[in-house]
Amino acid sequence: MLRVLLLGLGALAVGTDAYVTAGLLPAVGRDLHEPASVTGQLVTVFMLCYALLAPLVGAALARWGIRQVLVAALCLFCLANAASALAPSLAALMVARGLAGVAAGVFMPVAATAAAALAGPERRGRALAVVLGGLSSGTVLGVPGGLFLAQHAGWRAALWLVTAIGVVSLAGAALLLPAVSGAAMPGLRERGAQLTDRRVGVAVLTTFLQTVASLGLYTYLVPVLDASGVTAHQTALWLWGAGGVAGSFLAGPLLDRTGRSGAQVAVLLAALALCLAPLGLLSGAAVLPLLVLWGAAGWAFVVPQQHRLLGLRPSGGAAVLALNSSATYLGGSAGAALGGAVLSAGIAPGRLPPLAAAVAAAACGLHLLGRRFLPSVPHPAPDGRPRPGSQRNGDSHEVRR
Repeated sequence: MLRVLLLGLGALAVGTDAYVTAGLLPAVGRDLHEPASVTGQLVTVFMLCYALLAPLVGAALARWGIRQVLVAALCLFCLANAASALAPSLAALMVARGLAGVAAGVFMPVAATAAAALAGPERRGRALAVVLGGLSSGTVLGVPGGLFLAQHAGWRAALWLVTAIGVVSLAGAALLLPAVSGAAMPGLRERGAQLTDRRVGVAVLTTFLQTVASLGLYTYLVPVLDASGVTAHQTALWLWGAGGVAGSFLAGPLLDRTGRSGAQVAVLLAALALCLAPLGLLSGAAVLPLLVLWGAAGWAFVVPQQHRLLGLRPSGGAAVLALNSSATYLGGSAGAALGGAVLSAGIAPGRLPPLAAAVAAAACGLHLLGRRFLPSVPHPAPDGRPRPGSQRNGDSHEVRR
């Protein structure tokens, strides 16, 4: 598992990098003499490059092996973060953040594919949980950790820390990661071909809706907390993140024991909707347990969803995980934009959680309809052989290569 842990460390760097900028914005604005409305676009640039440009770069690397792509992506990631820490102007910082987003977007789906292949069929859930747990841990540390470092050592120190984590992961990948069979990054034609499978299309759309609901609402967590009378913002952020880390790491072992990724996705989507719906109606300390459950359900979803996609398209794992990764960041960006539009229309922040719950419920309904009406695939036994008579759509233990 050491090699999988190295991939998890890289995911930790990516997760921290994706959200650390949000905690650095005030310090960046003061240092570079830019308003918050402008510095806030640093987050947008990272997310959009992750979701839109990374697939194009990945397609250009279609002939490269998995290990080569991981090492190259981590190299670019480290260089981009070092450039971010040294950036003399907002324009230079924007370019560096965009390159970091591209590198992160190339790394994450390939890291998940490599972890699943290295762990083998019976431990695939645990391996995915390590990678996704690293990502969620970085998310937890990103905003509060970035804010703390910006206050005590300057905003550039936070980016140097991300660079250092990336360098450790890069060294481990270059020295210890073996060659992993299979093409790392699919070409654009192969990516598009995955969507001709309606099961994959429904699953990717489900991911998009789930992140619209969960990560989109997280963008406006502070005004939602204010509307609920919760003033301990830092505590609330840590509780949400702690739930996310716990959910990410617990989802994998549970999945390896049951193998029912499709059923686990349905339960987590329903739990997310039920957690979000009452947030705008409660006040004070009653909100805090729901934040833990929201974080746990929101982040735990990623593990069985990736597991399920690998089961649906065992020969195109990198392609479907790349599509799913893009859907995640597009969903988060779309959710943030929709939430901003709702608030700009004069609707109270307390109305955002029920709206997000409705989107999560729609994702759950779409997932269940897809499982009910689209063709199923055999559910294999733990040794990888199809289990006779089982027709669990996408519940698969094995990546066949």
